Amino acid sequence: MDILLQVIISGASIGSIYALIALGIVLLYRTTRILNFAHGDIGVLGTFIAYTLITSTGLPFRVSFMLALLAAAVIGGCIYLFLVRPAKNQSELGLLILTLGLALALGGLDALVFGSGNKVVPALVDHRLVHVGGASFSVVTVVTALVGVVLMVGLWAMMTFTRLGLAMRAVAEREDVAQALGIPVRNVLIATWATAAVLATAAALLFAPTALLHPAMMLDPLSKGFVAAVIGGMNSLPGAVVGGYVLGVLELVVGIYISLEFKASFAFLAVILVLVLRPHGLLGKAEVKRV
Repeated sequence: MDILLQVIISGASIGSIYALIALGIVLLYRTTRILNFAHGDIGVLGTFIAYTLITSTGLPFRVSFMLALLAAAVIGGCIYLFLVRPAKNQSELGLLILTLGLALALGGLDALVFGSGNKVVPALVDHRLVHVGGASFSVVTVVTALVGVVLMVGLWAMMTFTRLGLAMRAVAEREDVAQALGIPVRNVLIATWATAAVLATAAALLFAPTALLHPAMMLDPLSKGFVAAVIGGMNSLPGAVVGGYVLGVLELVVGIYISLEFKASFAFLAVILVLVLRPHGLLGKAEVKRV
């Protein structure tokens, strides 16, 4: 039971990060059919903003955390308005290449402005161990999992109970019909990109204290976020959450009981199995092409 508790809590911590990344990926894909390969780099840029606020102004990390999320929302909205929207008539492949180019550009910008060296980012709480029975885990691990859950519940509440969430769902279902009904599609898409950027930055801010901040920090978490999105279903927000937590826990189990070396490639074996056995993911649905 002690080992099981250890695995669940530690897996939920990294699973929260994977789930937040996957939510942003799925949110954009189901609304715009764009796979955003710059998702992780947007999060890194937001984390660098928080780091700069901490080191230059002395603001507490919690305040910098919130300001960085606000900055990320502005960055995400501007990316759609000035880059994606002018290229909306491009093919899906063209838009994918656009996000790849944006990822490289943001990585280079981070290295140019903030440097390519590793930087230490503080955590939301102090690093100390909590002992429950025979299990031991860091308070940071617990807080990371809890903050992730709070953010996901907030996204669910926004999508379920607000007019903006209803408009996002309508645009994701049929953009042309939503526009015919008078929904301001442009504003909804700006808000969608802003929300995805907030999710990416939140994931990066939660990940940074357990890693070292550098321009390529989110490369591995981004790949695992894509895997989580595919496992859960690319058109299912609940599936993204399930995929993130399933991947986080299974990775930990593989690392403990099989091999740390195999842990790095396990996620990609898992996504191959899912694509073969359940192509639409655990909670995803087959897409119906409309003519």
